Amino acid sequence: MAVIRIEAVEDPKSGLYFVEIYNPADSERPFVTTAPRYRSAAAAETDTIAILAAAANNARPENRDPG
Repeated sequence: MAVIRIEAVEDPKSGLYFVEIYNPADSERPFVTTAPRYRSAAAAETDTIAILAAAANNARPENRDPG
């Protein structure tokens, strides 16, 4: 099972937050970094989880691992 880590980080220039996703969770460098666009860390984390959940729910059957 893959485990990731999501961190919201404040951009010192804009004051907005961006998201860093680490895969595996204990990695020292982020796998994905977004642009700063969120007004709070909570908004950044909530939106990231919603995006991941929506993508998982819309996965095409032929791409799913049968288990």
